[in-house]
Amino acid sequence: MSAEATVAPAPGYPLRYDVQYAEELSRWLIFVKWLLAIPHFIILYALGIAAAVIGLIAFFASLFTKRYPRDLFDFVVNVNRWGANVGAYFGLFRDEYPPFSWEPGQYAVMYEVDYPEELNRWLPLVKWLLAFPHVIVLFFLFVAVYVVYIIAWFAILITKRFPRGLFDFIVGVNRWNLRVSAYTSLLRDEYPPFSLR
Repeated sequence: MSAEATVAPAPGYPLRYDVQYAEELSRWLIFVKWLLAIPHFIILYALGIAAAVIGLIAFFASLFTKRYPRDLFDFVVNVNRWGANVGAYFGLFRDEYPPFSWEPGQYAVMYEVDYPEELNRWLPLVKWLLAFPHVIVLFFLFVAVYVVYIIAWFAILITKRFPRGLFDFIVGVNRWNLRVSAYTSLLRDEYPPFSLR
């Protein structure tokens, strides 16, 4: 990723997400991306079920051992990375078709989560409650994202460009949402910042 396309992450937060900005997009591809992404959605649905089962295993593992088993952690992060790649394509950020892979560096999206060496044993019992303020704010942000997507769709159709400010806003909301998701799915214990950066 080029230096100008990278947004500075929140200082010290152990999850990094960014999408490389495309200078030009296809004005006609926006009509069919949802259709072209269906094979990915099917695979991600199946992987999501596996990740949910792993989340249950991780809950008990962290409760008894204070650790998220490393192989299971990597699996969930990889599924999330694949989902982030497909989300960037489906979300009109990129025109290149995402690979059927979860390897980092295969697509113009960065999604990384640092492995926690130790987790709080009791925090999983209340994380859902602690995340509630984020859920409220994210609800209103996603309403704004919906409006912004309509504007961006027409902008791409007319100019072949995703307006940079709108792009940065949606990527920021996605980053915030992914941090909250990592927190509630036990990948990290650090409380996510109320920030788009």
